[in-house]
Amino acid sequence: MRLLLVDNYDSFVYNLYQELGSLGVDVEVCRNDELPIEALGVYDGFVISPGPGDPRDGRWTGIGPYIIGRLGSEKPVLGVCLGHQEIIHVFGGKIRKARVVRHGEKSPIVNLGGVLFRGLPRRFYVGRYHSLVGEVGSGVPLRVNAVSADDGEIMGVEHVSHPIFGVQFHPESVLTRLGQNILESFIGVVKR
Repeated sequence: MRLLLVDNYDSFVYNLYQELGSLGVDVEVCRNDELPIEALGVYDGFVISPGPGDPRDGRWTGIGPYIIGRLGSEKPVLGVCLGHQEIIHVFGGKIRKARVVRHGEKSPIVNLGGVLFRGLPRRFYVGRYHSLVGEVGSGVPLRVNAVSADDGEIMGVEHVSHPIFGVQFHPESVLTRLGQNILESFIGVVKR
């Protein structure tokens, strides 16, 4: 099984790479503007990394929106932080400034159920590093599966009919004690 980890020019990308690799997955990393679209067919799934910038500005996202919008109906996609925001933006959700900027903060979330959160406690702590968040309104084909317990921001989404998942927090962070469980759940979807 081969995963492509799309690097949105983020310093956390190799932490995510190591965490995925520890699960026995063949992971390749490529910057978001360095791989031609034609080369994407060889991968079984995609992880779109955290990164700086705004998901509404293609200079920051590269091939991420293409993967989400064109390949996500066939192959699993996990968006982390900026990647999560890209998913919300691609499917018509709104991106806005967070009520509170979070950089390296441990924060409680509420698990509302869903594929990536199956079997996890109703509340647990995650590591947050972001100043933007997404909103999902009616007509957006995403289901909210996790929210922050302290400020109500969306922390997780999944597509209603495609294997596309997003988490606003960093599952690879030491602040997210159950992060490996979430990544294992995503790998399970890819293996199906």
